[in-house]
Amino acid sequence: MAQILYLTRIELEFGASRLLPAECERIGIRRPLVITDAGVRAAGVLDEALAAFAAKPPVFDQTPANPTEAAVRLAVQAARDAGCDGLIAVGGGSSMDLAKGVAIAATHEGPLTHYATIEGGAGRITPAVLPLIAVPTTAGTGSEVARGAIVIVDDGRKLGFHNWELLPKAAICDPALTLKLPSALTAATGMDAIAHCIETFLAPAFNPPADGIALEGLRRGWGAIERATRDGQDRDARLDMMCASLHGALAFQKGLGCVHSLSHSLGGINPRLHHGTLNAVFLPAVIRFNAAADSVRRERRIERLAQAMDLPGRDADAVADAITAMNARLGLPAGLAAMGVGPELDARIVEHALPDHCHKTNPRLASAADYLAMLAASR
Repeated sequence: MAQILYLTRIELEFGASRLLPAECERIGIRRPLVITDAGVRAAGVLDEALAAFAAKPPVFDQTPANPTEAAVRLAVQAARDAGCDGLIAVGGGSSMDLAKGVAIAATHEGPLTHYATIEGGAGRITPAVLPLIAVPTTAGTGSEVARGAIVIVDDGRKLGFHNWELLPKAAICDPALTLKLPSALTAATGMDAIAHCIETFLAPAFNPPADGIALEGLRRGWGAIERATRDGQDRDARLDMMCASLHGALAFQKGLGCVHSLSHSLGGINPRLHHGTLNAVFLPAVIRFNAAADSVRRERRIERLAQAMDLPGRDADAVADAITAMNARLGLPAGLAAMGVGPELDARIVEHALPDHCHKTNPRLASAADYLAMLAASR
């Protein structure tokens, strides 16, 4: 039996951020803590997002590029000091994931590791979590409509936390908040969204609605990412990229795969590496690996990806080569070597990729040797 859950309220339009105070009232948040990062605040995007509030709520702006358990503790203390009863995340995936970590840690005892998915902790997350409203300022992660978060815990592992209680009570998707996003971040976060659409479509779980959502997200994202990167003020492209991000995350309840298990692992080893860029670099090798999976061949999934991308070729090489070419046109690194990642890290990357929660939902079970081959092909 396929269980399909789409539960949160989504407001998607230019100017949607004006609805934030009303959403707080609807949900019952009287004093929210806003979780963001210094870059969003310095760019003036935070002020735009909060413009509808008569009295500005307290702000925690120390979100790191990859959220950590240490940052979660700081934000929890800020929430307690300010007497906050809910959270508003304004930013990219890092701010939203940090907020989900805060939602857990502020209301549950013990270290975050106790609640990590691979530690059997998903069921330990209760409805006591702080309510969260998510306001994305990038078009990539889709965390605003996702039940999960990724946080680097104190022992250095980059772990996933998954429970429907972590789903934001509202997602305020205002493409106007992405108009100032620099081109490099537009490209990297946009490829993150495209990776979500591709990888969840390839996942073997039976979920036809998610498949349709993923393919439409891919169609929009693939057609818009170059325009949004080249001209950040292209409102149509910005809207399509936000749709691609939203679609990818609505769909990836199906599961993800080796792209993400590799990215999670390497991102934990070197938190300075951007998650979306890693996904873009790993996609071609993983697509070629997954092309041999029974479910992928039986359901013509590579051909359907190529069709959504409007490619002349319909096989795995055509899709993988198109992604490699797109990465180059967007100015993203050509491979791991260009990112300073050498083969001396391969054993550690594989060690942490194998137990990652995305590993088991790949359409073809990967061995350690398979992961090493994918790393070599991505170099």
